[in-house]
Amino acid sequence: MTSAKPPVFANADAAAIDLHVLDQDTCEDWLAAAPAMTANWARTNGFRGAIGQVVVVPAPDGQPAQVLVGYGRAADRARKRFNLAAAVPSIPKGIYRLAEGVAEADRAAESLGWLLAQYRYDRYKSGGDADTHLVAPEGVDATRIEALAAGEFLTRDLINTPAGDMGPDELEAAARDLADQHKASFTVIQDEDLLQQNLPMIHAVGRASDRRPRLIDIKWGNSGPTLTLVGKGVCFDTGGLNLKPGSSMALMKKDMGGAANVLGLAHMIMALNLPVRLRVLIPAVENSVSANAFRPGDVLTARNGLTVEINNTDAEGRLVLADALALAAEDTPDLLISMATLTGAARVAVGPDLAPFYTDNEGDAVALAQAAQRLADPVWRMPFHTPYETMIEPQIADLDNAPGGGFAGSITAALFLRRFTADTRYMHFDIYGWTPAAAPARPKGGALQGARALLEALPNMLDLPKGSK
Repeated sequence: MTSAKPPVFANADAAAIDLHVLDQDTCEDWLAAAPAMTANWARTNGFRGAIGQVVVVPAPDGQPAQVLVGYGRAADRARKRFNLAAAVPSIPKGIYRLAEGVAEADRAAESLGWLLAQYRYDRYKSGGDADTHLVAPEGVDATRIEALAAGEFLTRDLINTPAGDMGPDELEAAARDLADQHKASFTVIQDEDLLQQNLPMIHAVGRASDRRPRLIDIKWGNSGPTLTLVGKGVCFDTGGLNLKPGSSMALMKKDMGGAANVLGLAHMIMALNLPVRLRVLIPAVENSVSANAFRPGDVLTARNGLTVEINNTDAEGRLVLADALALAAEDTPDLLISMATLTGAARVAVGPDLAPFYTDNEGDAVALAQAAQRLADPVWRMPFHTPYETMIEPQIADLDNAPGGGFAGSITAALFLRRFTADTRYMHFDIYGWTPAAAPARPKGGALQGARALLEALPNMLDLPKGSK
């Protein structure tokens, strides 16, 4: 299924070409002190140290002797992420070693950016390895960064795969492969068994498709606090009987981005052997149109007994998540997290780059915000604004899946989900799961959002032993 090989650092003993990473403000001073041939070559090629600039300085035999990489000014770097990665597309194939220019505090993030910049989604066309390898810089935890990059590659591949090749069956297969890789337990509840085991809303949303609905359940770890991740796995969303216009359907292969993100995060947790008892729940469905599709005006009964009036069949993600969250809450995990490409309102509020999150726990919010800064994985806290609860309470049922009025759409969706968590400590992410325009280390396409920040914050959030990563 996967397209891109998980990236790794080059062997520390490999013969490597030096990378000199030069700040734009001090670039001319560096050139003035360099050998005349190097300085003249750089100046002739117009090198000034701007972010992404690259000059390959040749040896007498014409092979690269060293590479100069522009790092811009501090003010420029503060406005971007993964500034070293901006140069990767212009660097020739080879093995490289950081010689200077990246502060110790920034080496982990810049090294991760280098690995992420190797990503190519080439499943449907000829391609090959990027072959631009980096020796892990001194002081960098190479194993951890490789796990982060591999988790992100997995997420990108899952989202980028067209829905014709990434339905509930294929999403299940990818989750099973991940469970097998880490020797985790794996079970699936499918089709009519969803009704038998009281997961009626997952069944209702997915029953119109011949690609049958299911709930994927992964369990890993034997000790430590309990952590449950729930990811929205709507493999394609037509909008159901409230059919989306064509322009709104174009990116609906990414509507399983929440599932892809929790699987990427799960890989990181398991690969790094975090001392937790992990559970991953993914309701995997396709929201389709047929004679047995659920309808506007229907009232569904969720796993926890709450009734839901359907005012728009295109607000289906919260329905499948609701059953999964209710199941998760029955085990009272120490922390319950959901991730979903849930609302357009979140994009209007914060754009595609920020991952909005909701929590009632102040300590969790602080830990996550601090971790997000360290990991170059931006998040933004949104409120569980309880006074808006009345907006999700219709006349004929307990809850409304699509309140009218157009206000606070992301908040009301989050409040809807919270009703199914039974007072469990809960955090919800309303992500976009997509990079709309290419940026350093972030090609256009599927994106992991919030997961690296979560991984970094979990030791504080779950009070794990010191040294847990």
